[in-house]
Parts: sequence; C-alpha cells; structure tokens
Amino acid sequence: MRHQPREGYEMPKWEYFITPLPVHTPGQILNNWGAKGWELVQIVQHEQGGSVAYMKRQIVEDAS
Repeated sequence: MRHQPREGYEMPKWEYFITPLPVHTPGQILNNWGAKGWELVQIVQHEQGGSVAYMKRQIVEDAS
C-alpha cells in the first residue's frame, strides 16, 4: 500500500551531487558545499583509496 501525501502537500524535490574529498582538506570542502546549501548524505571510502561525498539540496520551485 502506497502512502498518500496530505492534500495540498507537495513532496520535496532534491538534486544530488557527488564530489571527491581530498585527504588533507575534507572539512574545508564539505563546509564550502554546505555554505552553498548542500547537505551531506554519505561519505564513501574506496578500496583504492580516497573518498567521495554524496550531497543533496532541495529544489525550491518558484510559486509564481
């Protein structure tokens, strides 16, 4: 059974972004993206070394 949203409620829409994280400055990279409205979803470390961050931010549609 699918959940039906309340009448008049619109589900939020998201855009996603994946970025590599440098070993020496991951916090700086994440803070820069956070200042632009991106939220961290997950960090994945690769077997070959290095990490990538999965980011998302809500798409705000103009109501006009």
